[in-house]
Amino acid sequence: MTKSDLPPPQIPPSPAAPARRGRPKKSKASAVGETRDAIMNAAEDLFSKHGFYGVTIREVAREAGVDTALVHYYFGAKKELFDAVFNRRAEVWNNERVAAVDRYAEAAGDAMTLEGLLEAFLRPPFQWSLKGGPGWKHYAALVAQTNANPAFGGETMARYFDPAIRRLLELVKRILPEADEADLYWAYHNLSGALTLTLGETGRLDRLSGGLCRSGDLDSACDYMVRFAAAGFRAVCGPAQR
Repeated sequence: MTKSDLPPPQIPPSPAAPARRGRPKKSKASAVGETRDAIMNAAEDLFSKHGFYGVTIREVAREAGVDTALVHYYFGAKKELFDAVFNRRAEVWNNERVAAVDRYAEAAGDAMTLEGLLEAFLRPPFQWSLKGGPGWKHYAALVAQTNANPAFGGETMARYFDPAIRRLLELVKRILPEADEADLYWAYHNLSGALTLTLGETGRLDRLSGGLCRSGDLDSACDYMVRFAAAGFRAVCGPAQR
């Protein structure tokens, strides 16, 4: 038998590369999303404590653990960062509130009450502050500050919150069909101030009441606000005013 008659040598297959241990490598999109979230979370925390004018982009970057240039790259100027932070949770609040009042209106029909309607409208932001974690606490404080800001608060609140509020007032009008338009807006104006102050959990109530009431007791706060606001709408918009 010659060499050429012999079968070719069997070459063993290359060993498979060992499996990588640890976390799988993040996609670029995932990493970008996490960086943006980290920046917005840091900005939200700082804005809620020090206000818009008391925070710099450099401080946000340091808190988020990123370079200042990266904050500018993703968000631009400080006002654009503020708007991105403000809008992120406003969409959640408002979508849930509109969905809640629409469900209530459909279920209750002609039997709608102010108490039922206001419960549906007010409960979502209270629940997010109660159960959503620190970010929602920061956001509630940020909304309270913005609502009282004479420089840009009115424009910011109008841009992000007016559609949900107008839907609420449309339904209030069904319950109080004789209500004057101006009375409806004044009634909501008073509710708006009470709502944002309460969600800000400043501790003022605790001190005023000597500890009898707690500003962090948001379940009770919502219950009281529903009753107070319903009575307020009746007092301001009812027939006695005309």
